[in-house]
Amino acid sequence: MGKIYTTPLTPELNCTSIETSLAFYVGVLGFTIQYQRPEEGFAMLERQGSRLMLDQLHGIDGTGRSWLAGPLERPYGRGINLQMQTDNVDALYAKVNESGALVFLPMEEKWYRRDDVYLGNRQFIVQDPDGYLLRFFEDLGEKQAL
Repeated sequence: MGKIYTTPLTPELNCTSIETSLAFYVGVLGFTIQYQRPEEGFAMLERQGSRLMLDQLHGIDGTGRSWLAGPLERPYGRGINLQMQTDNVDALYAKVNESGALVFLPMEEKWYRRDDVYLGNRQFIVQDPDGYLLRFFEDLGEKQAL
């Protein structure tokens, strides 16, 4: 196996079932497993340069090791969405819809102002099995602000 590269920021998402989450992330979204520790319910995933870790919840009863700052309720990750760039957002959106996954924000074209230019995204948001919001986008370039 080759060297596993990480990114400067790699979020770790708690999940209730590593098997269910892996079926979604790998089977639907097209992530690959860089490595995993099945005995711990852990996996490091990668998709077109985006990386994240999945960690099955342990120790809610105090017997395992889960880092929770407070009570955890579904949907997890409230108040955050993870944006990931992809090279074919339409194909991914079609696959997500075919899977029956919960689309939180349907496909849209959105332009965001940055100083005197607008940056374009073709994007959608899907919820993972535990409720995390995943925003996939394809870069549309930039245009001058009027």
